[in-house]
Amino acid sequence: MSKKVVALLPMKANSERVKGKNFRELAGKPLFRWILDELLSVEEIDMVVINTDARHILAENGLVETDRVLIRDRKEELCGDLVSMNLILADDINAVPADTYIMTHTTNPLITAATIRTGLTEFQNAKDKDSLFSVNKIQTRFYREDGSAVNHDPDNLIRTQDLEPWFEENSCLFYFTGESFAKTNARIGENPMMMVTPPLESLDIDEPHDWEMVASLAHYRKSINA
Repeated sequence: MSKKVVALLPMKANSERVKGKNFRELAGKPLFRWILDELLSVEEIDMVVINTDARHILAENGLVETDRVLIRDRKEELCGDLVSMNLILADDINAVPADTYIMTHTTNPLITAATIRTGLTEFQNAKDKDSLFSVNKIQTRFYREDGSAVNHDPDNLIRTQDLEPWFEENSCLFYFTGESFAKTNARIGENPMMMVTPPLESLDIDEPHDWEMVASLAHYRKSINA
């Protein structure tokens, strides 16, 4: 029997640093459509749940509910920039049962269906892990504010590719179960695994300069796929 897979895609009307970014046009379509279209192209995903305070803006952009898209109006007590994302996810999990949840953001629009599917396969095949989150693999020299070295010896320089790799949570993809979420009240469970995502897919739009970089790549991707 196939197991139910639900993608959680929270989306708010306002954003602090890049105003209205979720609905701003990026290379010919609203930002939110980039990741939404990729999620919907993954056949293993049964439903995409959009928890939002902007149903009317979604409607203005042509998005309404379907058999695979559920738009949930965000509860008043869960609105605002200071509300923990974990509270919003808990509300969705309580309302929409599933065997596996995939959580992502509109602000990482370059993540592809292939990468989403790879993460789902790795998570479902890892019987001893309760969650998976995406990371950037980094091998470079780090320093503290006082100029002292963190992860290397300045007097014995080695190639950066030979440094111990560090892994940065990039907030692009999270896979978990309702049970693991209940234990930690978070997307990352007690026994997680990491998945390195492709660098050109893993850009997150947080600041205005991020938008410029992502927009350039989005236009390039659109041109090669035309």
